[in-house]
Amino acid sequence: MGSSNRITRRDFMGNAVKFGVAGFALSHTGLLPAVCGAQTAGGSSWQIGCYTRPWDKYEYRVALDAIAEAGFKYVGLMTTKSATKLVISIATTLEEAKQVGDEAKKRGLAIPSVYGGGIQVEKSLEAGISGLKKLIDNCAACGAANLLMGGIGNEKLYDVYFKAIAECCGYAAEKGVGISIKPHGGLNATGPQCRKSVESVGHKNFRIWYDSGNILYYSNGELDPVIDAASVDGLVVGMCIKDYVHPKKVAVTPGTGKVDFAAVLARLKKGGFMGGPLIVECLEPGDQENILAEAKKARKFLEEVMAKL
Repeated sequence: MGSSNRITRRDFMGNAVKFGVAGFALSHTGLLPAVCGAQTAGGSSWQIGCYTRPWDKYEYRVALDAIAEAGFKYVGLMTTKSATKLVISIATTLEEAKQVGDEAKKRGLAIPSVYGGGIQVEKSLEAGISGLKKLIDNCAACGAANLLMGGIGNEKLYDVYFKAIAECCGYAAEKGVGISIKPHGGLNATGPQCRKSVESVGHKNFRIWYDSGNILYYSNGELDPVIDAASVDGLVVGMCIKDYVHPKKVAVTPGTGKVDFAAVLARLKKGGFMGGPLIVECLEPGDQENILAEAKKARKFLEEVMAKL
């Protein structure tokens, strides 16, 4: 592809913010340099990938090797064996983040999502903003397209947490990095709670990364994610692919639990999620050989679901 036909991450984010249309972001996600050249066969707008979490007993390169071997072209950076238990965190230097990006690139993996842990709003708003900007800088350094936030469970810190995010949305857009929140318990355990958080921030660069497994997990299996998904229409830019087995088990391979992924994705698509990252977060635990086999099963399962959607 010639350079005249490419869209830069900054151009992409600027247009997404300018037009305020979730569909624009979704339909162009595959054109971000972070994921450019790694679209699925047939030019699909869906990017099926896997987070590092299933291999978090090992250092992150082990996860990258396995994810690539399993046939994925996209990796989400999450937990790993490290001092912070994360691949990318506030403590990560720019040089280290760049090295992570280089390691992913060596294996043909693009990085649509990074979970970098919390920000220190319990200290002050300024500390929260400073930490969040470090995470954004690290995402840009490793070539990641989106920073996934876990939210907060302390009501006293709710306002300052989302104030910090609001103060950083423009900064992230300038860096070509989106920010998202997912259902993750606490005060953002459901779709309506995530929508409230997004609306409180009020910036087009802050959206929802849906997680149907967590909808079931944090409701003790009682809230149907197909129903909950209707509450996030127009706000979803990516998804953690996570299944659920009652009671309280998410360390299972997608397609083997209670989540009806076809129905959830159909409802999200109806609400405007027309394409974007679908990143497997959990797999059935085991040794490296078994986890690799489960990763391959998860990829094939998702490919089959999306082919019929």
